[in-house]
Amino acid sequence: MTMLDDFLADPTSRFATVAMADTNGLLRGQMVSSSSLKGIAKNGMGMAPAQLALDPTDVHLNLPGVNDEAGDFHDDPLRIDPASARRLPWSKPGHDLLVLSNFTGASADLCPRSILTRVLARAAEAGFFPKYGMELEYTLFDETPDSARAKGYRNLQTATPHASHDLIIYQALQTEWYEALAAICEPLRIDLAKMHEEIGGGFMECCIAAGEGLEPADQLVLLKNFLRALALRQGKSVTFMPRWSEQADSQSIHLHISLKDKAGTPVFWDGSQKNGVSQTFRHFLGGLQAYIGDMTLIFQPTVNSYRRFAPGTFAPPGLTWGYENRTTCFRLVGHDAGSLRVENRLPGADTNPYLTTAATLAAGVAGILNKIEPEPEVVGSGYSQEPARDFARSMPEAIKRLRGSDFARDWLGPRFVDGFTSTRESQHDEFRRKVPDVELQRFFDLG
Repeated sequence: MTMLDDFLADPTSRFATVAMADTNGLLRGQMVSSSSLKGIAKNGMGMAPAQLALDPTDVHLNLPGVNDEAGDFHDDPLRIDPASARRLPWSKPGHDLLVLSNFTGASADLCPRSILTRVLARAAEAGFFPKYGMELEYTLFDETPDSARAKGYRNLQTATPHASHDLIIYQALQTEWYEALAAICEPLRIDLAKMHEEIGGGFMECCIAAGEGLEPADQLVLLKNFLRALALRQGKSVTFMPRWSEQADSQSIHLHISLKDKAGTPVFWDGSQKNGVSQTFRHFLGGLQAYIGDMTLIFQPTVNSYRRFAPGTFAPPGLTWGYENRTTCFRLVGHDAGSLRVENRLPGADTNPYLTTAATLAAGVAGILNKIEPEPEVVGSGYSQEPARDFARSMPEAIKRLRGSDFARDWLGPRFVDGFTSTRESQHDEFRRKVPDVELQRFFDLG
């Protein structure tokens, strides 16, 4: 019996929430009665794929065939995943079931959770099974959304006043926040492994333990959504913007990933080699370097994403790799067969965890299959060395490179590539029309 079965069998059950993750990683869905849920469990539930064309504040981005002149705003079926069922942290019994879903049919080509499902299956066909976890950075503010808006999002009061990396003083000060976050992770079945202060005022990090299949990506999507909900319930707010002010450092999601074979044996480890790095691991790194750059848009999906790479921020300098080296993009971590892995430090905190995982896994597995050798390891500071390979440094470049990537079309699907680049292009075009305050301050009088 699954949690879903138990809920449906319980006569006191009233309503459940069926949710799917949009392109931004926001959960969207509906509350349905327990009687309706029985039918949905068998036949699915209709949802408009136009949800995948929305920016976070429901600005419609152009998604060909969905909300353009050819679109009819129809519904496509969502299929719920019984294994994803969990409990909502603040809802009463009988109203507290949450179950994740993803699009089927034609809209599966655009659905982030469906795309990761396909990439996982393709990796499995090649004999590789990922184990992965994620770190999420965010900033907590002693501001409500209304007070932040009233200030024009300037001079905001962060939860702590100073940069405070790993300072126990501030961790103790914010005990209620840490404990509340840990508490909501229990009913949501989020395997929270670590929380700590980061390198700025109010800047914090929490980490999902490594797992398999869809589960770690599911958990990070849930964490992002309910972490924000927790802040709102406490009269606070959080942001996952990669760069929310000129003074703030960059915010990211770091993906830690390793592979096992069909027998469950780690394939990244070879004790006879330097740092235990096997030839298979080297080819995985070669794939990351060969293919990740053309998929930059997945890891940097908004106009704000590219501000993360302003000089002086602790962001990757290029598509470099190194052992225990945080000044590289792909940092090798671990000291034995069970812990050796690579940390992809390119994704911004605004990325979709499903797409980030799918693109990273696809690039690495393709590197193994094609036996791609990586560039030489970076020793010392990566910031003082010219990278041999680079990612896209602007949104127009990222759009162009993803649109022209045969690799992304092969692994992620041509409809996703065309649709995702179109939505990001319309976002960029919208912001090109804006006149920022800083330009008025700099050029209005004497420019």
